[in-house]
Amino acid sequence: MNVALAVVFGFFAGALPFSVWIGRLALGRDIRTVGDGNPGATNVLKAGGVGWGAAALLLDFLKGALPVAVANFVWGFEGPALVITALAPVAGHAFSPFLGFKGGKAVATSGGIWCGLTIWEVPTVGGLLLGFWFLFIAESGWSVILTILSVMVYLVLAHFDPTLLAAAVGNLALLTWKHRAELRRPPSLRPWYTKVQLPWRS
Repeated sequence: MNVALAVVFGFFAGALPFSVWIGRLALGRDIRTVGDGNPGATNVLKAGGVGWGAAALLLDFLKGALPVAVANFVWGFEGPALVITALAPVAGHAFSPFLGFKGGKAVATSGGIWCGLTIWEVPTVGGLLLGFWFLFIAESGWSVILTILSVMVYLVLAHFDPTLLAAAVGNLALLTWKHRAELRRPPSLRPWYTKVQLPWRS
């Protein structure tokens, strides 16, 4: 399989705005008018509830996972070819031509590409880390960035792989750009944590 064709396929798979389509066809509204205006699964959840939010999340995850899994396990891409193919769906979601190149923040699609790269490993580790950071950090953007940085540390310590680490660096760059507005503010702890009297804080 030609790498350029795989990258184009992955980009346009990632660019499919499932959340916007679900909002328009199933909920009868533009989810970009909900919450923070992001065309992603979180605003489908806010607009249509858990069921539609879960459907949007799954579709955004799969559009990252499937192209990368095929490139990785079927076509046998390695090294730089696998890296750019893996990043293509994230870039497609973040800069979707179907939405005037104003796509979503690409968190679910990022989880999908890591499923395509490592099957269960990084999605599981990353999911746990994301839950940990969301528990303590008030700004979601910082939680996402701290998660991918933690995943990079895990990859270095668990089994150093230059290809996976390069994919993580690219993923970090895309996520940083998409969350840049939130990252302009320093991270802060959630209110519940600052009110808890813990022994090491007394």
